[in-house]
Amino acid sequence: MSLINKILMIVIAASLLTGAYACKKEGPLERAGKKIDKAAEDVKKKVEDVTK
Repeated sequence: MSLINKILMIVIAASLLTGAYACKKEGPLERAGKKIDKAAEDVKKKVEDVTK
């Protein structure tokens, strides 16, 4: 395997690992979205309980 191929393989592997790490890290917008989803779910449950 030539030196260029080895370097290319290392760059590709590093890119994949970086991408995988970035997907696991949760940002502030994802956390806010989860809180909004939970609040909407709670409201839905309360409305169902009241309308029974």
